Amino acid sequence: MAAPVPAMMPPRELIHDSIALNHKPSAKVHYTFAAGSNPETAPCRLIVFLNGLMTDKSTWLTVMAGFIRDHRENGFPSLLAYDRYGQGLTEDRDPQDRGQDKGCGHNVADAVHDLHQLVTQIWTDKIKRRQSELRLILVANSIGCAIARLYAEFYPGRVDALLLLDPMIANSKFDWWPDPDSTDFDPAELPLDVTIDVLRDQRTKFANVFAPDVTNKEGLDRRDLADLLPYSDRPVLEASDGRRPVLTVVEHDPERFASESLQVWAECPFRPLSE
Repeated sequence: MAAPVPAMMPPRELIHDSIALNHKPSAKVHYTFAAGSNPETAPCRLIVFLNGLMTDKSTWLTVMAGFIRDHRENGFPSLLAYDRYGQGLTEDRDPQDRGQDKGCGHNVADAVHDLHQLVTQIWTDKIKRRQSELRLILVANSIGCAIARLYAEFYPGRVDALLLLDPMIANSKFDWWPDPDSTDFDPAELPLDVTIDVLRDQRTKFANVFAPDVTNKEGLDRRDLADLLPYSDRPVLEASDGRRPVLTVVEHDPERFASESLQVWAECPFRPLSE
């Protein structure tokens, strides 16, 4: 019988800790950080990983570990992932939500300002660089992409590149399918393998998870997101030295995304704010 293969140990460079943000000192945010190596060969930037609503920073840990192993010899920039308030290992709720109705406290703009405070403190306290030198690469998924876009808009000149993985369509209410109860609905337009009942069920399931008025574990209010990001191609973003950030958008494999979505819909206890 073959001996079991030991699990790969996480890189020694990864540290896990919590931090109180200066503008919200009563609550702590849990983060994972790796200080950049070989500053003479690696660029002095901070790569920040931003997760979606239904995941936490643990989804990025294998990515961070692989990045460190692949680039340890020649040097790598600093890496940071974190759990927003009420997510993952961040047990504290956003202090801004106190006294507010469930799901009606902080919004995506507030999450952006929290992110800026976090990276500023990490940059000055851990990387030991001046705030004016702050340069970021944002790697984001789902609603993390909306946070990344808004960050680059709110804090121009700080973001050198964005890698957006399955970005959400921020300026929509996620009502993309024909409404079978509409007066102008034509059943003949449906594919042969899609019935009206299937269509209605799909619309309901999708709205119950992704509609802007559905609450989430972290209490992030998304109802004004379409107002914050009304266009998919504007405003024009600026990186350092007046250049535009490098932007890369990656789409999920559609078949795998469909199967994973079914699992999410079965497990996700989201509810409309109106309930």
